[in-house]
Amino acid sequence: MYKQEIKERVNKIAIAKEVQYIVDALDDKRAVDIVVLDLKEVSESLEYFIIASGESSLQINALEQHVKEHLRENGYRVNGIEGPSQKWILMDYGFTVVHIMSPEAREFYDLEGLWADAESLEVVPN
Repeated sequence: MYKQEIKERVNKIAIAKEVQYIVDALDDKRAVDIVVLDLKEVSESLEYFIIASGESSLQINALEQHVKEHLRENGYRVNGIEGPSQKWILMDYGFTVVHIMSPEAREFYDLEGLWADAESLEVVPN
């Protein structure tokens, strides 16, 4: 049992680092309204949603590229990317999913509302 507890703690630390790297990358390119939702209590397969807005299709694409490059530099590989689109890009990092959306798409799909039972975490960019 002790080894399992250590493994779970190490996994939480690694995921927390991944979330921090994503938030930092989004902040580097001036993403708007970055939100981190902790899904561990409300989802069986995901731990975090990170939602951010880009103010133009160029910024949305720049945010995607910067997140991908910044995480690759720190040892994380994206499992898949849905899009690219001018309104919404979804990046799958396993237990963490990044949504980069236009303000209009974000308001229309209201992911924060759909996952209202999830805890919103305050992650401050470095």
